[in-house]
Amino acid sequence: MTTETPRVTGWVGWGWFAGTILIIAGAIDAIYGLIAILQPGSAYFVATEEGLFLFDVSGWGWWHLIFGIVLILVALALFTGATWARVVAVILAGINAVSHLFLLTEQPWWSLIVITLDILVIYALTVHGKELAVRDA
Repeated sequence: MTTETPRVTGWVGWGWFAGTILIIAGAIDAIYGLIAILQPGSAYFVATEEGLFLFDVSGWGWWHLIFGIVLILVALALFTGATWARVVAVILAGINAVSHLFLLTEQPWWSLIVITLDILVIYALTVHGKELAVRDA
């Protein structure tokens, strides 16, 4: 039985890419959340055949603010090579991609860009993420 010591290659840049994208996504989410929270009396109305739906924008804002802060913290932990951060980042990128599937009809180009970036982040962390931990060892 041989044990091969993992080595750092040029592919470690994919891990840095994933962390950077997550920081940018987290900052954008946090800014969107703050804007939604700070708008006075903000609500979103949708009229359908069944009735009128009212969405509280501040609740949506709190979700995005918290999600954005968590994304930033996980991305910073990625740069330290923490294995738990890779796992959490893959889960959060998956949740973000699925959530943008719901916006595909409303914002098709933006949703496709975000879904593509999330897939690249998942790829980077699952295939080349181990090199981040090796680099810090």
